[in-house]
Amino acid sequence: MNSLKIHGIYKHFKGDYYLVEEVGVYTETMEECVVYRKLYGDGGLWIRPKKMFLREVDHEKFYKNICILLKLCYTLFMVESGW
Repeated sequence: MNSLKIHGIYKHFKGDYYLVEEVGVYTETMEECVVYRKLYGDGGLWIRPKKMFLREVDHEKFYKNICILLKLCYTLFMVESGW
């Protein structure tokens, strides 16, 4: 599995952008979960199991990670997107 960068900006394979805020642990199962923010719309905060966040898409059209780390500066993204 790929490593996860806290405060990294990730692009979903369908095109939307997300900011990883933190990694937390689900108390019932001790599974690591990614806490991330949408960088579009209402900017909502979401949680997803880390394995799901980093898993590969098994789809004919997409052979890459669901969310790939972008080599972009957070400030640059915010300026360009109007945030």
